[in-house]
Amino acid sequence: MAVALPLLAETLTRQPLLFAGVTVANRLPWLLFSLHAGAIADRVDRRRLMATVNALRALLVAALAAAVLTDVASIWLLYAIGFGLGVAETLFDNASQAFLPALVERDDLERANGRLMAGEIVTNQFLGPPLGGFLFGLGAAVPILLDAGTFAISAGLIASLGGLVATRRPARDPDVARPRMRTDIAEGLRWLRNHRLLRGLAVLLGAMNFTSTMLFAVFPLYAVGEESALGLSGFGFGVLLTTTAAGSTIGSLLSARLVTRFGRGPMLWSTLVASVAVPIVIAATSNALVVGAAFAVFGLAVILWNVITVSLRQTIIPDRLLGRVNSVYRFLGWGSMPLGSLAGGAAAALWGVRTTFVLSGLLMAVPIVVFARVVRTSEIDAARAAATPDHP
Repeated sequence: MAVALPLLAETLTRQPLLFAGVTVANRLPWLLFSLHAGAIADRVDRRRLMATVNALRALLVAALAAAVLTDVASIWLLYAIGFGLGVAETLFDNASQAFLPALVERDDLERANGRLMAGEIVTNQFLGPPLGGFLFGLGAAVPILLDAGTFAISAGLIASLGGLVATRRPARDPDVARPRMRTDIAEGLRWLRNHRLLRGLAVLLGAMNFTSTMLFAVFPLYAVGEESALGLSGFGFGVLLTTTAAGSTIGSLLSARLVTRFGRGPMLWSTLVASVAVPIVIAATSNALVVGAAFAVFGLAVILWNVITVSLRQTIIPDRLLGRVNSVYRFLGWGSMPLGSLAGGAAAALWGVRTTFVLSGLLMAVPIVVFARVVRTSEIDAARAAATPDHP
């Protein structure tokens, strides 16, 4: 789907703003619903929520495939399906990150997250993009139908975990009134606001996602088609995206060792430097090999950031608040993505795609300077030492 949706959108419109609107619609729920999704994840059986959400995603994607097969797909339908999938993603991702500490010990979280992300990368980035590009060439609905099937399989696999681990939320005292959702959300907001380290990392993540989506929202226009800068076919575009997966795979497998060898602070700094340099390098070339190398560096940087910061949150945040605080963190970190997509589409329409890439890199440099003192190994170690999470 990472390849099939942009390729489908590219057949429906070449206008940068309309094209970027697909990403805006898909990421907008992180701005609108992520706080509520976190509160829900702290109220219900997280495993059951994840299985239900993926079953619903299977139905949504199947509906899109049916629209393509009957030739009624439009850019507006893509917006609607993308928005629905985005709402589902807020629920699933908040629940899944809060769920992992129920499966592994605290000291194993970085290794577990690295391996989990490695599995995601192999399927979502290595196998998925070239397969999506190839299948799209056979028929636009083919990769979409396949994705509907994988969502259904995922729902079944997650449901099967019920026999392996106790995942239900603690029983609630019936004599005590359940707090309003607004109260639950406010508790998560206060917790993150009062935690200097995680608050700073959340803002930095928001800046990285804003600037990276500026790039990726319009990158297919830069890469696909004879008139584009790279002149790639749909299959070539899918292959190019696998270079990101190559870097991510290396990062996921080596992240725990790199953290042990160099420390969490230096590793996070390397990701911040890459987020400034990669867009500028891409803007400076029309060589697909150079772009692929830049994407590999970007993939390595992203996975290092994710493994370190996700494990850190799972270690520091108490279990009863994990869904809510994670949702506030991701509201700041992911809520910026629809805004970045919109900014990327507008900038490309006004000044061109290359200028958009350069602007993306330069904008990222600003928050790095502001929050430089937060990203230090000593600060991170102190936060870990002070944490007393009530993990099950």
